[in-house]
Amino acid sequence: MNSREIFIILIILFWGLGMLGGVLVHLQRDLPSLAQLESYRPSLITRIYSSDNQILKEFYVQRRVLVPLEKIPPQLIQAVIDMEDRRFWNHWGISLRDIARALWIDLKAMRKVQGASTLTQQLARNLFLTLEQTMTRKMREMLVAVRIEKTYSKEEILEMYLNQQYLGHGAYGVQSAAQLYFSKNVEELGLAECALIAGMLKAPHHYSPLDHPLRAQSRRNLVLDAMVRCGDISSSEADSIKKTPVQLDPHGGLEGEAPYFVEDVRRQLEDKFGSDLLYQEGVSIYTSLDLRHQRLANQAIQNRLTSLQQRIDLLAQSESDTEVPAEGDTIAPGIVQGALLAIEPRSGHIKAMVGGRDFKESQWNRTVQARRQPGSAFKPFIYTAAIDNGYTTITEMLDQPIVLMGGDGKEWRPRNYDRTFGGLTTLRDGIRRSRNLVTVRLLQKIGPQQAVFYAHRMGIQSPISPVPSLALGTEVVTLLELVSAYAVLSNGGIWVRPVSILRVIDRHGEEPDAYRRVLEQERREREVLNVKTAYIMTNLLQSVIDRGTGINARYGGFRLPAAGKTGTTDDFTDAWFLGFTPEIVTGVWVGFDDPQHSLGDGQSGAISALPAWTEFMKGLQDSLLLTHQEFDVPDGIVKAKICAESKHLATPYCPELMNNGKEEVFIEGTEPTEPCPIHTTLVEGGSEEKKKKERKKRERFHF
Repeated sequence: MNSREIFIILIILFWGLGMLGGVLVHLQRDLPSLAQLESYRPSLITRIYSSDNQILKEFYVQRRVLVPLEKIPPQLIQAVIDMEDRRFWNHWGISLRDIARALWIDLKAMRKVQGASTLTQQLARNLFLTLEQTMTRKMREMLVAVRIEKTYSKEEILEMYLNQQYLGHGAYGVQSAAQLYFSKNVEELGLAECALIAGMLKAPHHYSPLDHPLRAQSRRNLVLDAMVRCGDISSSEADSIKKTPVQLDPHGGLEGEAPYFVEDVRRQLEDKFGSDLLYQEGVSIYTSLDLRHQRLANQAIQNRLTSLQQRIDLLAQSESDTEVPAEGDTIAPGIVQGALLAIEPRSGHIKAMVGGRDFKESQWNRTVQARRQPGSAFKPFIYTAAIDNGYTTITEMLDQPIVLMGGDGKEWRPRNYDRTFGGLTTLRDGIRRSRNLVTVRLLQKIGPQQAVFYAHRMGIQSPISPVPSLALGTEVVTLLELVSAYAVLSNGGIWVRPVSILRVIDRHGEEPDAYRRVLEQERREREVLNVKTAYIMTNLLQSVIDRGTGINARYGGFRLPAAGKTGTTDDFTDAWFLGFTPEIVTGVWVGFDDPQHSLGDGQSGAISALPAWTEFMKGLQDSLLLTHQEFDVPDGIVKAKICAESKHLATPYCPELMNNGKEEVFIEGTEPTEPCPIHTTLVEGGSEEKKKKERKKRERFHF
């Protein structure tokens, strides 16, 4: 080779090197600083807490929880290396051998088959670069990987990688994945769990054990085989695990224990503060919900709905097997739903909320979104209007058929639930026994407009038409509205707006004034009812539970002083029970989402809804979350024993007394003042024993 040829070769060589240098300079332009690795901070997580400081839900765009390498199980580290980068400890950021092997495989297949990215390249790609599939991006990725290897030790690279990689469902890093899928910290993971997580790295969505358990199991088994080939575990260990299905314990369940409540809180927060608060600000939201109450509510609703569903399915099957369905029990098959809401009357704090049987199947919150006919659960508003306008517990209404003109101009003939009727009936007995005809006549006396006024004043926000059928609860309302309104009676006439969000604490542990002002504006209360009227109504509703349509609560073991009301709509499409103590107000609704479907003949509020209310309240009682408190008797309430026949003050000679022999209650100035004009002397004749009983009875009276 002569000097001329050598010169030409050198020129070409230098030109090639120059070109390569230029390419390298171009590729390195605007590469991120590795300082970003060290200054990395995980995106912030917003957490929603219960009143007993339990985490109800976390909101985040990327959920990362950093852990040091020494806390990560060696089996997880080895599983990742065996599957993703077997030459990790030997290469310097890129593996030329693996690149050559991948190119050869791709060429033979004439398509992209084999990857050759090292763990360091994956770290570089995820942290700094886009995922575009171009040669330029790949070369820049390699350059960053080499720089990472020159700057950090292998252990530091592993720690960063295992804390950064995406592992599905918003979880970044192995600690977040361990918490999400197994409710464990990463150091507690076993071999099967380590293999499962390592297998997800290639395609987290595709191999998600929550969405695709069989795929995840197959991928886990491939990881175990790889670990056997690399000599990290024995074949017997792998075979033992491969025989078992994927076993998960998702962190608190994907929805948690109060999903309807959390979703309601989320909507409120976004309305008040915007979505950035949840997904970027990393705040702590403290709420009113008590998980002890919530767990009892969940159990009570599930038990009741399971029982009702079994009955409905059997009836539907029976009807399909017979040409003529059982009379009164024609039921369309479907999923029976239920809801429970419990509020603390003095503070308005929502303590428990169940919006349906399964949040995963339906996010429709039946406590706040569903508007249904309340049936007889609306009657207390009519009675409240009457009591507040001078009627008393012993005022009588005729329990007889009546014909009225409906809003459509047609005749309306209301009837009692049991299709019977009687004579003059006191207001106490009318509401205790839920007599429709008594309520219809009472509504005609006070006027439907009055009932609408009191219902709205006590907390019903839904529009209500002043029609005669209002006496039977034909207008639609929400469970939240009813519970809030009943709380007025428990709270001595004070309406308090229901509250679920108590405080918003920022990332620095402080409560910003802007957040506090918004929440304070939401907290309202006002006196909407005379305290004496509220007490009389409470006393009337105590009769419902103690010896009326709600008596099954006592048979079910609930012993504390309480008041309440059943509700049933036509054709048994809606069943309700609303009841309260001085400490808590609880409402239960049961029915189908489709109001055309019936729960079945006889499935009244006392039968379908009351058992869930009783189980929940008895659970609070037995857990000592409720105490034995009598309802406060305000000034201006007088008590007297009343003759059942004359409705005057009882004498020692009256054979039968009102209110089951107990003292009747009145707002001062409305009570009877004259003694019974009928029973004025001791019964003449009779045995000495009878006369002796009369004398003892007389001694019990003090005038």
